[in-house]
Amino acid sequence: MEQDFVHVELDTEIDAIAGHYVITAEHRLPLHGRELLYLVGYSVVDTSCCGVGGCGYALVPGYLVGFKERTNDRGRPVSRVEPVRDEARQREIRRLLTEREGVQQCNFL
Repeated sequence: MEQDFVHVELDTEIDAIAGHYVITAEHRLPLHGRELLYLVGYSVVDTSCCGVGGCGYALVPGYLVGFKERTNDRGRPVSRVEPVRDEARQREIRRLLTEREGVQQCNFL
């Protein structure tokens, strides 16, 4: 099942309840005859009453079906993606991206 993915502005700090997060990079990775779209970023917990911390992460919208085919009403590029639903494939991608990008977690949208 395909879905729209609205691309985000890179290197923009987004405030969250206990800190902030930033998406620093967007990558396209050839994988099994398809092209995987993923984002890399970091989060910082620095306004929490319970302590501080942070982590690096990867977000995987899915396999590209159409790259930046149009823009939305706010002028942001929109791609078509097919989410990665297969658990074995998710494990493989999670292992690959944690090694490749040095992130602590990898989540699928």
